[in-house]
Amino acid sequence: MSTILTERRGPILLITIDRQDVRNAVDRATAGALEAAADLLDSDDSLFVGVLTGAGGTFCAGADLKAAARGERAITDRRGGFGFFAQPPRKPVIAAVEGYAVGGGFELCLACDLIVAARDARFGLPEVRHNLVASGGGLIRLPRRMPYHLAMEVALDGQPRSAQFFHRAGVVNRLAEPGQALSVAIAWAEGLLVNGPTALAATKQIVSRALDWTEAEAWESQAPFVKSVRDSEDRKEGLAAFAEGRKPVWRGR
Repeated sequence: MSTILTERRGPILLITIDRQDVRNAVDRATAGALEAAADLLDSDDSLFVGVLTGAGGTFCAGADLKAAARGERAITDRRGGFGFFAQPPRKPVIAAVEGYAVGGGFELCLACDLIVAARDARFGLPEVRHNLVASGGGLIRLPRRMPYHLAMEVALDGQPRSAQFFHRAGVVNRLAEPGQALSVAIAWAEGLLVNGPTALAATKQIVSRALDWTEAEAWESQAPFVKSVRDSEDRKEGLAAFAEGRKPVWRGR
């Protein structure tokens, strides 16, 4: 049985980590399956947005330490840690978090573009408490999402913190009642579907890279993403729909 479940809900791909016996901790096989789900989202023109969650009331407890003790590394060649960290999907992904998202689980959230969390959810990077380094992108992405001193506090003391803490800091976008994170995330994803999918993907790519560009570089660097939208079928459909006073029928290409 696959450790990653995928379900199409129209143009939305729901990706669920399903290893409830280990609180959805990720081993090598799970990383490979998560990479395959990311590949599916990227390659299928009929899919516009992804939603990533965990089964059984927990998002992800990080790496499977028993598998690690056997010498397994939860890494893939192309997308890196958890099959996701180094190369997230090019299309928008919303994390829907219940329970704990710690260690690699928190880093998985940070590799997504938007985060919905239950009010009683907990996030943290506990690696330092075991003399390890959070090398799955947490130490890179967290200081880009919240003030430096708060990011340093989270990284250095290793203690989990509440969804409210990260919501106030701007890391969590929306809070949901316990048990409702997924339904809120799906509703948000459905709301995004009124927008052109090729524009959504290009916008994500530009925003996610913008901090790495100087302003002078940005004009040239964003040009290929802008051109891909300008040349797309969806742009023609969007203009035609506006002229004809109807809703556009997006194709994702």
